[in-house]
Order: sequence, then C-alpha cells, then structure tokens
Amino acid sequence: MTSIPSVRLHDGHEIPQLGYGVFKVENEVAADVTTQALEAGYRHLDTAKVYGNEEGVGRAIRTAGIPREELFVTTKLWNDAQRFDDAIAACEASLERLGLDHIDLYLVHWAVPAQGTYVEAWKALIELQERGLVRSIGVSNYPAEQLQEAIEATGVVPAVHQIELHPYFQQRELRAVHAEHGIATESWGPLGQGKSDLLENPVITGIASAHGASPAQVVLAWHLASGIVTIPKSVTPSRIVDNLAAAQLTLTADEVAAIDELDRPDGRGGADPATKTS
Repeated sequence: MTSIPSVRLHDGHEIPQLGYGVFKVENEVAADVTTQALEAGYRHLDTAKVYGNEEGVGRAIRTAGIPREELFVTTKLWNDAQRFDDAIAACEASLERLGLDHIDLYLVHWAVPAQGTYVEAWKALIELQERGLVRSIGVSNYPAEQLQEAIEATGVVPAVHQIELHPYFQQRELRAVHAEHGIATESWGPLGQGKSDLLENPVITGIASAHGASPAQVVLAWHLASGIVTIPKSVTPSRIVDNLAAAQLTLTADEVAAIDELDRPDGRGGADPATKTS
C-alpha cells in the first residue's frame, strides 16, 4: 500500500497530505467511489454538507472495516448555517449523516463576507472543538482580511485553510499569511478544476515523461513537495489509484521550481471568496 506523508497541525493532530475529495459526486455514487478510494489506500476523506453525499461517505466508512483511528474525515459548514446555534446543529447533523462520533477536521466552507457571519461561524467551531465533536477546526475560502479578523476576534488560529490552489493559481500571498500563523494550506481543485490546459502544459508533460508518470501525478507531487495538503477528486477507478501513486513520485528541486514559474495572475478557476454573496 502507498505510504502517504502527513502534515502535523499546530493543534498536535496530523493530517494525511494526500486525500480523496467527493465534490459534485452524487450520494449513491459517493458510497461506491469512497469504498474504492479506501481500498486503494486513501485514509483522508473530504466531503461537505452542501455536497449532499455525507451519508454515502459514511456508509463506505462503516463497511470498510478500517479502524476509525486510521481515518481522517473532513466535512464543512455551509453558508446558510453560520449563525452560532445553526452551526452547532449543522455539525451535529453532519455527524449523524456520517455515522461518526467525531469529525477529524471541520471547516467553515466560505467566509461570504457580505453575510457578516464568518467570525460567528468560527466561534461556533471553537465551541464544537471544546465539546469534543470535532478534533481540528479550520476555514475554507477566507480572504486574508476575514481570516485575520477571525483570528483577532477569538485568539484562535485555524489549523487548516482550504483554498483553491494549483500551479496556475498558487496563492503565494495567502500562503505567506498561513506561514506567519502556522496554518496548514490545503488545496481544492489541485488539478486546475479540469477547466484549464494545466495537464497539457509542456512543463508538466515534460516532467511527466521524464518520470514515466502522468501529468496529474506530477501536479499532485508538486503540491506534496510544496508542503500543501491536497484532495484530488475522481470517480474513475484507475485515476483514483493513479492519483494516490503521486505520493511515490519525487520531483527534483529544478522541476518544482519550473512548476513554480507557471503561476498566473488570472489563474483562478472558481468563485472569488471576497465577492461571493451566498
């Protein structure tokens, strides 16, 4: 089985650096593909309330026969439940759907600055951690300003910040903020969300050819070499296995530097967290 490196969080817990995401996967399909991912060797699973597949992921966990302490499960608080009491109830509902007694990492899914509830949501996660319902807490898609505000308002630093990140959109300024606070960076859309030519870029394909690897494996290996936690998503059995094999691919310093040069000012593929309104 592929050995997956881990990142130690500032709260003392460890997160497997390469995980399996189920964004836009229907509930029934999620049960099947999560089972395949667990059989392939993944131990870090990433879902969210809004994905509508927590129950399917939980079903796969229960039937896998893997000791709970070997699994790292992430889910997320959706934007319509950021008020304190709503957030507490939302987490309890996620736990019920997953069939778990605790969540390893619970994230506020989006800051949604226009709502003005991103600090209140963060306070609720702190309470959930104190109650023992979640082990590590973090945020997702927080602009630097809102991230700093949440930290200053509570004195509690997120263990993880999950953001869009890939070679075309490397988020260097935000990652510098993370480094200042000891926040682990986690990427969603690590392969460019399938909307770009990233996997056809000659820098990526050249490195892939040199290693006898796939372009996707090279991109994921770049994330790992850069200390970034990443959660590729696929429902194709062969790609589920191939993505995990990226943990065995070691890039040279020159190859990492060449991929670093692919950053683009217009590289964002998803919504801008600063302007998202719902």
